[in-house]
Amino acid sequence: MHRCMSLVRLTNMPGSAVTSDLAHDLRLATMRLARRLRSQRADHGLPLGQLSALAALDRHGPLTPGALAQHEQIRPPSMTKVLAALAEGGYIDRVPDPHDGRQQLVSLTDKARRLLREDRRRRDEWLASLLVGLSDDDRAALAAALPVLEVLADS
Repeated sequence: MHRCMSLVRLTNMPGSAVTSDLAHDLRLATMRLARRLRSQRADHGLPLGQLSALAALDRHGPLTPGALAQHEQIRPPSMTKVLAALAEGGYIDRVPDPHDGRQQLVSLTDKARRLLREDRRRRDEWLASLLVGLSDDDRAALAAALPVLEVLADS
């Protein structure tokens, strides 16, 4: 199993090498953790792209299809297909935009909110079960790293 570089190794390397090695190790660790978290999802039959769109609507509230496509970094025609599938499954509602009658706002249905809540609960419980096995120092290190990880995730 791959182990992240040691602190001793980090302190004995030039800055650019540290950054490159840290980027490599961080990428591998976050990808492996994300893969394990995805494996904890219930089998609800929705592809990851549709789940991601639902999660974006949950985070940002009602959006136009174009704004949602921008948040998800996909082309509007692709988002149209995602939204059609979500509407067919009863996961989204569409209403006229009160500020621009030519546009629609897309929002979550109660069914979608329940699905997201259950999905998050299941993955949070799995991750919490792993965190319990860590030392207090390791949990504190993870808590201290969270703000930095948030900055990276939002950039």
